[in-house]
Amino acid sequence: MFTGLIEEIGEIVAVTPIDDSLRLTIAGPLVTSDADHGASICVSGVCLTVIDRSTPGQFTADVMAQTLNMSTIGGLAAGSGVNLERAVRMDTRLGGHIVQGHVDGTARLVSVTEHEAWRVLRFAVAHDIAALLVDKGSITVSGVSLTVSNVSAPEQPEHWFEVSLIPETLTATTLGRLTAGDLVNVETDILARHVARMLRMGFTPGTPSSSPLSTIPTEGPAS
Repeated sequence: MFTGLIEEIGEIVAVTPIDDSLRLTIAGPLVTSDADHGASICVSGVCLTVIDRSTPGQFTADVMAQTLNMSTIGGLAAGSGVNLERAVRMDTRLGGHIVQGHVDGTARLVSVTEHEAWRVLRFAVAHDIAALLVDKGSITVSGVSLTVSNVSAPEQPEHWFEVSLIPETLTATTLGRLTAGDLVNVETDILARHVARMLRMGFTPGTPSSSPLSTIPTEGPAS
């Protein structure tokens, strides 16, 4: 579990194809400072497992085919910058929002609007992702916890959302390097995904469950 608050911008050291997967070696001195074998590190929005950190300041992780198909990870090359965050500790403040590191897919940057001290990025998204977005709701873009500042109307043929980035976000993450046409990883809010699933399953709040478990009698109080 993560918060979407990026700790450092790491760099891809090596990309090694292994059958239908990839093995990445990533430089990140801060996130590897206390990362043990098996630790989770969010790499531009994708939760990866540390399988080796024998080289100081670096870690290695495997990326399976499903992740490559769902994310931008397959397009990384040596020298690429990535947003890095260690798994959240339960004794710290949740400064961003709950991020799983399980991306829903990708979005394409279609426009950048410059303002005096901030920047608005508009991303085109598929219908299934757009359905989970709401104005002022939370979204994770390349691992960064952001607030949706505008979203396309349901009846519009092309779906998009916008985020407004302050200078700190532009310099502390890779989002400040984006140009029109670039792809980013997108993870929608977990609560929105649960609600959408419940609606697709025909769940109506307040109605008895049709699950077989609901027919199992409960033990009453002892007499």
